[in-house]
Amino acid sequence: MAGLKLKKQEDCASCPIRHRAVCSKCEPDELSLLEQMKTYRTYEAGEVMVWAGEQITHLGSVVDGVASINRSMEDGRLQVVGLLLPSDFIGRPGRDRVIYDIVAVTHVTVCQFTKVEFERLLETSPAVGSRLLELTLDELDAAREWMLLLGCKTAREKVATFISMIARRAALEADTSVDGVTIALPLSRGSMGNFLGLTLETASRQMSALKNDGIIELRGSQQVYVPDLEALLDETGDDDDDGGLPA
Repeated sequence: MAGLKLKKQEDCASCPIRHRAVCSKCEPDELSLLEQMKTYRTYEAGEVMVWAGEQITHLGSVVDGVASINRSMEDGRLQVVGLLLPSDFIGRPGRDRVIYDIVAVTHVTVCQFTKVEFERLLETSPAVGSRLLELTLDELDAAREWMLLLGCKTAREKVATFISMIARRAALEADTSVDGVTIALPLSRGSMGNFLGLTLETASRQMSALKNDGIIELRGSQQVYVPDLEALLDETGDDDDDGGLPA
């Protein structure tokens, strides 16, 4: 990972992602060990954090900000295949190289560990290994839901699903109800369209339609207010209570 190394070392106990990140199940002695291992790096919006094909030297968790996981085609086409939000884990223990580009969408802070040290910790810490497995399975569930989203959902359902995913994660971070939450969309309309398999015009049109129907309120270019989560979830096309994607 490139970026700037932070001088300030945050206390793990007061970390905003402490209870959702890979360290969330750690006992005090394990947390103390992680505290000694960690470093922080920051990335500016648009900065490539990891290039596809790079050797993996560090692993870590997003503390704040949003990053996109991108895959480039030989002809230059680019597809955003996933987003990394606070508490999401970057990298894979046991894997030597990265297969996707990871790009900071906003200003991003990462709490990172050297790959060698983290893999050594996994051998002695069931808590870290268990939580990492949970995060990996959540990522697998999300990937399956995105297959459904891209393959079967209408343009309106795609946009509603994307907004609901961001709203539920924002509510989780704030430890509050999703109803009545204001969120900052991490992607521009064009990038959101690319992520969802839509044109810029279609993504913008569907945002306006959801606004006109009272499902969301637009507050500025990328601020969205969700007054009623259930009403938003009704627009996603999902038949479960979670609206598809795990938070």
